[in-house]
Amino acid sequence: MKPIRLLVLDVDGVLTDGRLYYGPRGEALKCFHVRDGVGLKALREAGIEVAVISGRRSAAVARRCRELGVAHLVQGASDKWSAFSRLIARLGVAPAECACIGDDLPDVPLLRAAGVSYAVADAHPAARAAARHATRAKGGRGAVREVCDRLIERTEPTGRPP
Repeated sequence: MKPIRLLVLDVDGVLTDGRLYYGPRGEALKCFHVRDGVGLKALREAGIEVAVISGRRSAAVARRCRELGVAHLVQGASDKWSAFSRLIARLGVAPAECACIGDDLPDVPLLRAAGVSYAVADAHPAARAAARHATRAKGGRGAVREVCDRLIERTEPTGRPP
């Protein structure tokens, strides 16, 4: 089992609960869970990089990623597999060294390719079938923190297998 060097995650339905809020000028709000942010910072401190690949574009996502120190942000990815392939080639990371969290059909190729993959508790059945693991928490409600904690535990020497 290769060590995990990169966590790749989706936004809508993973970092958020998947609901989109629109005002008269377009998308107005996204709601992020503070514990997910703490988990992502802890993951980075443990030596695992974080990347976000989203099919949508959002200034709120860009801001949240800056706040969390997420240096690898791809927005407007109509083909997440291509975005993922370019990202890992640029970073010199093999798919087996990646963990991925997803919730819907566009995430399925990444969930299948990653060394470790998670579907959030309320993911689409196709995403749940493609992922090797599922979270107890729903998207936008601490699922990312749950995965971060598991990945950190697996990287720390505990004397027991991950």
